[in-house]
Order: sequence, then structure tokens, then C-alpha cells
Amino acid sequence: MRSGAGHAGCPLPASSSLCRFCLPLVLASLPTMATGEEIAPALQDSWGDFWLFRFFVNAAGYASIVVPGFLLIQYFKRRNYLETGRGICFPVIKSCVFGSELKSVHQEDGSLPPRAEPTESSTARQVFKLLFCTAGLQASYLTWGVLQERVMTRTYGATETDPGEKFKDSQFLVFMNRILAFTVAGLYCALTKQPRHGAPMYKYSFASLSNILSSWCQYEALKYISFPTQVLAKASKVIPVMMMGKLVSRKSYEYWEYLTAALISVGVSMFLLSSAPNRHVSTVTTFSGIVLLAGYIIFDSFTSNWQDALFTYKMSPVQMMFGVNVFSCLFTVGSLLEQGALLESLRFMARHSEFTAHAVLLSVCSACGQLFIFYTINQFGAAVFTIIMTLRQAFAILLSCLIYGHTVTVVGGLGVAVVFMALFLRVYARSRMKKRSKKIPPGETPVQKV
Repeated sequence: MRSGAGHAGCPLPASSSLCRFCLPLVLASLPTMATGEEIAPALQDSWGDFWLFRFFVNAAGYASIVVPGFLLIQYFKRRNYLETGRGICFPVIKSCVFGSELKSVHQEDGSLPPRAEPTESSTARQVFKLLFCTAGLQASYLTWGVLQERVMTRTYGATETDPGEKFKDSQFLVFMNRILAFTVAGLYCALTKQPRHGAPMYKYSFASLSNILSSWCQYEALKYISFPTQVLAKASKVIPVMMMGKLVSRKSYEYWEYLTAALISVGVSMFLLSSAPNRHVSTVTTFSGIVLLAGYIIFDSFTSNWQDALFTYKMSPVQMMFGVNVFSCLFTVGSLLEQGALLESLRFMARHSEFTAHAVLLSVCSACGQLFIFYTINQFGAAVFTIIMTLRQAFAILLSCLIYGHTVTVVGGLGVAVVFMALFLRVYARSRMKKRSKKIPPGETPVQKV
């Protein structure tokens, strides 16, 4: 099993001082050299504010937890601790390192409760549930999207004499979201009956690390691109998810999945290439923004595929939410403390009560949205959920344009239409394939889907 930690190259001792002197200059000049555009003054206060430097600093903080954890796991496995271990720490170490792997069950064996199917006698109740799920998902994620753009692109404390200040630490927002999600999932697991947990806890750390990095890239990207661009790019993540599915899970796909993926690529390209050159710097698509979006999509694609692999153990989605967020809280709070950024962010909250309200509401919307996701999929299946979330993405673009004044050209609007047409076509084709697969004889196996 891979540790998930990368290996950093070691520079020669004689050149270390030169590297330390030149690195800030190189990092600070990268965005300008790559795009030929000016960077907003708030983003060039110092080379330490450049996203690539912060990314490596955050990664170093995560590595300080991952590497010792990996060494401990290897130590316990080599010692055959499962057979020789004793004492009060044995149950904790067994759960974290070994789990109950021999008792793991695949979801397809039917041991988990099946999704509730609508019945004719409860049509009105099912309609009410569908409206409830739709309203909950739309309210949670539309509010979350508006607040996300407000927190990352606007200033706080601005007056006639003071321009105010921006909040820059995306990792703190990730920590806020994860600590509340961890609390909600923990309470839900404690108050409701859950399947017996069998997965080794350390396996959640892979999905947690990629989830943290994808969320961080998502927040950072808003400093360089507009929110509509980000939403449309997120809609196109089906392409890297398919690629990652081939690499991680060895999945195969139907022709219509490749067709819709190609249409999404065309639509996104039309939208991105239609950016007007005279846009405001806060809404222009820059090279840094594209790199961060690519990072978000890659990390998020790995997260979904790794979680899909973890579901081969007997667990509920809320148990997955709890396990991933345990490590997310550990990684983010550890990195924030090592950098001294936790206290600085708390001081920013103390200075600006409006930011405190926004950060808390952002976390509440994120946690509630996750619960609505699980409930909707359980009640109505993935196809209905995908339709609701596709509509949410369209509404999010419209809402962002209305509130924050983003402009969309005719070609860009046509690109948006192509993307959402492809998404709905994908949902329709998948539902048809699902109905057809129910009629397949028992001896045959349908093609796997993501």
C-alpha cells in the first residue's frame, strides 16, 4: 500500500542559500510570466502569498503527520501486532491499522439496506420528499456558492478611509467546514444504528488528503477566476473521473459516456475561450486559476474513486463522512498550528464579525448539503440527485452573475448550454441503461459505471 506521501528532492548544500534567495523571486514571477496579465495588488503583497508556495507549505504540514503515521503502521504490521499486541491501546491500534478486514463485505451482497422505492400508496409523500430534497440541496449549495465567492474575493472592514482587508487562508475555511461535518456525522452515527465498521481507519486518510487539497484548490482558484468559470469546470470533472476510474478501479465505459464527455469538453472550451480581454482582474481567467482548477478536478476525481473502493467494506455513507473528516480535521489543524495560521485566522474573525458569520454559515451549508446528498440518493437514486445538482450548477452561475456582475458572452452562453445539455443527456442515457440492465439474464454482467 502506498503511503500517499511524496519524496522531496534534496538540493546540494553549496547551493542551498542561492536556492532560498532565488525561489521567492521565481515563484512571485510565475503568474505574470505565464499569462502576461497583471496580478491584483492584494495577491502580490509578498511572495509568501503566492498560491504555489502556500501549497507546498501546506503539503509539508500534512507530510509531518502522514510520514510518522505511515512509519507507525509499517511498524505494527511488521511486528504482527494483531497477534502479539496487548493492553488498553490494543483495540485502538487494531481499529486504526488492521480493522476487521476478514469480515468486510461488498455492497453488492445485499447486506446493506436497499434504497427505498416509491409506492403508489405514498405518491404524495414521495412528491413531498422530492421537493424537500430539492429545496434542501438548492438552498444549501446555492448559499454555499454565493458565500464562497464573497469570502474569497471581497474585502472586510472597508470604510471611506480604509480599503479593508481580504481573507487569504483557504486552509482555515477547509478546517471550518471539516470540523462541523465531523461533528454532525459523529452525532448522526452515535444517535442512529449503523453497520458494524470493518475498514482500517488509516485508509480514510488517502481520501481525506485528496479531499482537503481539492477543497483548498477550489477556494484558491476564486482569487484568479470567476465563479461561473469554476462551476462550469467542476461540471466537466466527469472526464478526469472516467480517466481516474480506469486507473484506480479498472472500469470500462459505454460509447455515450465518451460522447457526453467530449460534448462537455467542447462546451467548457467555448466558455473559457470567450473571456473578454477587458474584464476586471477579479473575474479574468488566469493561468494560475486554470492550474488550480486542474488540481481541484484531479484531487476530487481521486477522492470519489478511492471512496468508491472503500465502500467494499460494510459501511454507511455517514460513516464514510465521519472517517474522512476525522483525518481532515487532524491534517488541517496540524498544518495551521505549525504555520501559526490558526491564531491569525481567529484574530481575523475577531476583527470582522461579518466574516465570522459568513465562515460559520459556509460550514453549516456544507455539512447540511452532505446530509441532503446522502438522503436524496438513498430515497431517489443517483439519477434524480444528478439532475437536481445539475440544475443547481445552472442556478449558481445565474445567481453569481446577478449578484457579483459577471458577464457571459453569446459564445460563452452557448458553451454553458452545450455543457448542461450533455449532462442531462448523460443522466437520461444512464437511466435507460439501468432499466435495460434489470432485464439482463442472471448469467450476464453489465458494464460498470461511475
